[in-house]
Parts: sequence; structure tokens; C-alpha cells
Amino acid sequence: MTTYHHTDIDGLSVFHREAGHPDAPAIVLLHGFPTSSHMFRGLIPALADRYRVIAPDHIGFGQSPAPSVDDFDYTFDRLTEVTTKLLDRLGVRRHALYIQDYGAPIGLKIASREPERVSAIITQSGNAYMEGFTPFWEPLFAYATAPGRTPNPPCAHCSPPRRRAGSTRTA
Repeated sequence: MTTYHHTDIDGLSVFHREAGHPDAPAIVLLHGFPTSSHMFRGLIPALADRYRVIAPDHIGFGQSPAPSVDDFDYTFDRLTEVTTKLLDRLGVRRHALYIQDYGAPIGLKIASREPERVSAIITQSGNAYMEGFTPFWEPLFAYATAPGRTPNPPCAHCSPPRRRAGSTRTA
């Protein structure tokens, strides 16, 4: 049975799905853009009889918060830090990684920083090199490099969250 959790990591309520026995070998499912852990809703129960399955929503996706770019450094380094801290909080010391698209740089950074923690890497449409990015990504990289200086964000997901009048919460 899949369970749903929010875990505080550096003041952020990181959402994740979990299934399987806590003592089973762990597999961490890192979703792509613009999805969430919801994309794994069929895979999680299929793996849960043999593995402890953990599928977080990256910050800015799914049921995890999307803080303002003024309040969170949306880099793969920072997303890696949040994911690693989540795994530490859950007591996951060794695990396999399933990386897909946007989750690939996060998973590969986890593996390169602490290779002893990673038992396997399963990749689907994940880049580990700049040459693999098509011209589609150029405006996204430009915006990520200088979010306030790009005249028009390249997609709806790239616009910083708007603040409601009189509120400290994002819309």
C-alpha cells in the first residue's frame, strides 16, 4: 500500500510517496519535468513487494511547495541537497535510483557526491551531458540563468509564483 507524507526539510514541506517494507532494498524514483511523483502511481505498487519505494515531488512540483525564486535557489545543486536530506531523514543509507528527465541531474549529483550510497542507476530520458539538450531547452536555460532579465518566460512553469495581495503565500 502506498502512503503519502510531507517531511520538513529546511523549512520546506517535501511531499513523497512511499511503499514497501522499510527493511527492503530501497529504490528512489525521481520524476521529470513537468510531472510529479504521481507519474509513478502504477510503478510504486508493482515494486513494493520487493523494494522500499520512495518517490518525492521535487520542490516546485506536485504537492511539494513552490517558493518564490527570492526564497529558494532553484538549482540542481539545491534540489539535490533537499533530496539527499529527505533520504537521510527517512533513514535511507543505500538505494537504487530511477532517474527520469529533470530527475536525472539530481540523481546523478547524488551518485557523484556519495557513490557508496547508490546500488544502481536506472535512467529514462535523462541527460548527463550538455550535447543531449536540444534547442528547445535554450530559452529555459537562459531564463534559469537570469530569471528577472528574460523579457518573457519560455513557459508557464518558468514564471516565478505570484504573491497574493497582503499575503506571504504564493498563488
